[in-house]
Amino acid sequence: MPFHDQSLIDDIRAASRLMVRELGFMEQTLAATDYPPSAVHAILEIGARGPLTSADLSDILHLEKSSVSRMVRKLIECGELKETVDADDARIKQLSLTAKGRRTLSALHDFGRRQVSGALERLSEAERRTVRDGLVVYARALQASRNEDTESKLRYGQNQGV
Repeated sequence: MPFHDQSLIDDIRAASRLMVRELGFMEQTLAATDYPPSAVHAILEIGARGPLTSADLSDILHLEKSSVSRMVRKLIECGELKETVDADDARIKQLSLTAKGRRTLSALHDFGRRQVSGALERLSEAERRTVRDGLVVYARALQASRNEDTESKLRYGQNQGV
């Protein structure tokens, strides 16, 4: 059953838009790099999870495989990523960070931590915990909603013979 408090929904949407702008996602590049947000997130995810395939990145970042493929090519050309052929299946190429990619990852973490720290220092300890807890809960709810929508679309498509 959909939630109907329009004022609350609109307040959350407005705050989300403001956060997106303040975090720099409306810019051509992100986090003091020369890369677009999708490339920055690819570096962050490979750094956090270890080697991934382009298909893995596509799923994690919710991007079309063709877009991820172009982005990965550019990151390889820039020296941020390297491809390694899987030992068991030569069709699978694992993406990992190069030394340059690890330096970029470190710079991204430094930038992000400074950005968040600058905001958090203006809050009380209780407000900081509220922000963390609220964002974690909200992000999980968004993810669960998207997953449910995807499952519904798959079931609907299967039931319709698509």
